[in-house]
Amino acid sequence: QVQLVESGGGLVQAGGSLRLSCAASGRTFSIYGMGWFRQAPGKEREFVAAINWNGGNTDYADSVKGRFTISRDNAKNTVYLQMNSLKPEDTAVYYCARDKTPWATPNGDFGSWGQGTQVTVSS
Repeated sequence: QVQLVESGGGLVQAGGSLRLSCAASGRTFSIYGMGWFRQAPGKEREFVAAINWNGGNTDYADSVKGRFTISRDNAKNTVYLQMNSLKPEDTAVYYCARDKTPWATPNGDFGSWGQGTQVTVSS
């Protein structure tokens, strides 16, 4: 069973930046697609970004395109989410997840989830 641990959340002013990290346990990280999701208070969890097994393909929610960048370092078993030009509506708990396949799409089969990290953007 893989363990996913997110870090890097915090409080930031609108227009600022944060970089989230998600460290995965185990030796099979490099063969799976990974994704980031978020859940704001009172709202359903939503897709943010995804990256395939080797980082060659990425996908983003329209709301974050051009502001967020997903990347991965397979040597470090870590996936990142660089968030720039943050807005108050980006406030949420951010979760990383591992797909059951090498690919990752918004409707992928994400079977493993981290505990989440809080991101709060003040206006």
